[in-house]
Amino acid sequence: MISRSLTLKQLEALIWVADLGSFRKAAAHLNTTQPNISTRIAGLEATLGAPLMRRDAGSVQMTPKGVEILAQARATLRAAEALVEIAARPDLIEDRLRLGVTELIACTWLRAYLRRLKQVYPRISVELNVDLSRNLDAELVGNALDLALQNAPFAAAVSGEINLGSYDYTWVASPEIAKEINVGASVAAISVPILTHARHTQAYQELASHFDRRAGAAAQFVPSSSLTSSIHMAVDGMGLAVVPRAMVAAQLADGALVALPMDWHPQPLQFAARFHADRAAGFVHQAAELAVEVARTEDQQNLSFR
Repeated sequence: MISRSLTLKQLEALIWVADLGSFRKAAAHLNTTQPNISTRIAGLEATLGAPLMRRDAGSVQMTPKGVEILAQARATLRAAEALVEIAARPDLIEDRLRLGVTELIACTWLRAYLRRLKQVYPRISVELNVDLSRNLDAELVGNALDLALQNAPFAAAVSGEINLGSYDYTWVASPEIAKEINVGASVAAISVPILTHARHTQAYQELASHFDRRAGAAAQFVPSSSLTSSIHMAVDGMGLAVVPRAMVAAQLADGALVALPMDWHPQPLQFAARFHADRAAGFVHQAAELAVEVARTEDQQNLSFR
């Protein structure tokens, strides 16, 4: 038998100190104190009889033995989760999911997803971050997120990526503005302001490139990091918006906005659930699969996921 002085909490502390690079950050993530984390690591090192990490000027570096132990610690915690799964007791998993989503997800099926997640993992707490996809990329790479539900293009590769489908764009305007636009009109002939994504996004760059390729075409772009704000501006008659159709379903249904069949659209947004499969806890993998399940359910309910 293994000594009782070796515990799962010690292994958990080791993993989070290594992943976050800080005893303080590991303590915050595990809802405990920095001295408690230090005690767990010291106890683990004493039990195993080997130093596992070096502390230097606030940074943490794993020793060669620590790297080996870290890999086995991850496997051990995954095995413990597997026991819970075999027993069909996901309610025994108590942890935090640091979840990042884009605005589109937040405005469409996030609530349904969080409800489903709570059903499956009632003791998992969600720390939610709604942000631009490129910012979520940086946080995922920096181990500040466990799971990101985001759209391509992705700045960095991760070991876990599950396709969530695509969302088409549509051109919309208030009924008053729509009367000024000819049905099937050329985008290049638009004379009202165009409300769209922030400048660094793929959709904005495609839009700008479309106009650049057409001699004599001119447009007033009104980029925004908040598509919700762009939609509100469109409802108030401040311009023509090009946005994912899923985000304006309610406004189209109640007549606040009208869809316009223009001759060009940006490429559909491609979405994925992304995480570090090589080191993520088992419930993070399952949370990614649940995102696929919820997205497909929403599709069956005639939303714009496909």
